[in-house]
Amino acid sequence: MSCTSVSSFTASLFVPSKSSSFSNHKRRFIQCSLGGAVVEPKALAEPLLLNAVRGQDVERPPVWLMRQAGRSENVDLVVEISLQPWNVFKPDGVILFSDILTPLSGMNIPFDIIKGKGPVIFDPIATAADVDQVREFSPEGSVPYVGEALTILKKEVDNKAAVLGFVGAPFTLASYVVEGGSSKNFTKIKKLAFSQPKVLHSLLQKFATSMTKYIRYQADNGAQAVQIFDSWATELSPVDFEEFSLPYLKQIVDAVKQTHPDLPLILYASGSGGLLERLALTGVDVVSLDWTVDMAEGRRRLGHDIAVQGNVDPGVLFGSKDFITNRIHDTVTKAGKGKHILNLGHGIKVGTPEENVAHFFEVAKAI
Repeated sequence: MSCTSVSSFTASLFVPSKSSSFSNHKRRFIQCSLGGAVVEPKALAEPLLLNAVRGQDVERPPVWLMRQAGRSENVDLVVEISLQPWNVFKPDGVILFSDILTPLSGMNIPFDIIKGKGPVIFDPIATAADVDQVREFSPEGSVPYVGEALTILKKEVDNKAAVLGFVGAPFTLASYVVEGGSSKNFTKIKKLAFSQPKVLHSLLQKFATSMTKYIRYQADNGAQAVQIFDSWATELSPVDFEEFSLPYLKQIVDAVKQTHPDLPLILYASGSGGLLERLALTGVDVVSLDWTVDMAEGRRRLGHDIAVQGNVDPGVLFGSKDFITNRIHDTVTKAGKGKHILNLGHGIKVGTPEENVAHFFEVAKAI
C-alpha cells in the first residue's frame, strides 16, 4: 500500500464531513433484559471473506477493493475513513485506514509524508551503527490508536464483513528507510544488500520481529485477517528474493500462526508474476495477484490449496459498465470455484468514477 494521501476520488467517500459525529462509537451492543438477566445478542456467522479463505462453500466470491493509504492518529478520523467504503458499497472486507510506514516512528526512524513528494525518511539507514539505533516496535506503546480503531471497527461492522489489518513486509520497509523514501531504481538498498548483506539482514530481522508483533496486536484488537504488503520485493531477482525477502516473510507467518493459527494472512506484491511460486512458499493463506498475471495461470502456478485474491486491472473501472461486467466475470471464471477473493490487482486509481465503483460491487454481489 503506497504512502500517499487520500485521493481526490476518495474525498467524497473516505473523508469525513465536518458535521460527522462518532459518539455512537461508544454505544454498546443492544442488550435485552429478561427476568432480570442480561442476554447478549446471538453472534452472527463468520464473514463471507473468512469462509472463502478457509475453503468453505460460499454463495459467491467475497469482494473488497484495495485503495490508497493514509495516516492519522485521530481514532475517530481513522474509523470514519475506514467505514465510509463500507457505508456506501458494503464490501466484504473493511480495511483499516493506515499506512505501512506507521510503525517507523516507534522504531526510532523519524519520517514524514510531504505533499507532492511522498514519504521522506529524515536519516536514511546506511551502516551497522544506524541499524543499532533502530528499536523493535512496541505497538501498544507507539500506536495505541490503531488498536482502538480496530476495536471500534469490529463492533461497527458486527461480523457483516471481515475487518482487515495490514503491515508492510520487511524488505519493503527496509527499502523505504535505506532509500530515504520512494525509489525508482533501488540502487541504495541493492548496494547495501550486495556489499554489506549482514547489515541489511540485521535490519530485516528487526522488521520481521516488529511486524510479527504488529500483526498479533492488530488481531488481538479486532483484525480478522491481515494483509502483508511487500510492494518492492519484486524489484529483486528470484535468487535475491530467496535471500532478502522470503525467509523473513516465512518467519513472520510461522510466528503468527503459532499464536493465531486461525488468522488468515494475505500477501500482496505488485508485479509478482515472476515470483508467484515463491510467494506461496511463505505459508500465507492468500496470495493477491496483480493484473499482469492471468488469473487462470496464477491459479495453476499457485495450486488450489492456497486462496487467491484479485485481480481486475484498476484501469478497467474507467471503462464502460459492460466492459467492467465482462472483466469481473472473466476473472471469477478463471479463478474457479472456491478460495477466491474478488479485488483489484492494485489500489483504486485517482479519478475513478464513483458510479463505476458502485457498478463493480453490484455485479460482484450478483454473481
